[in-house]
Amino acid sequence: MQIGELVLFPTVRNQPEEVTIAAPGTSCRHQIKDGTGRIALHPAEILWEAFVRNEIQ
Repeated sequence: MQIGELVLFPTVRNQPEEVTIAAPGTSCRHQIKDGTGRIALHPAEILWEAFVRNEIQ
């Protein structure tokens, strides 16, 4: 968590809420949530959501 506070967590906290945070590793996503309160998604989840949204439109 101390290492996360050096760069990652402040960067995530400075992003607007509408910015999607991507992290491929399970541990990375958990640490981002624990350190910032933000939910990070796996890149495959982001691609799937983009695909599903485009299929509906």
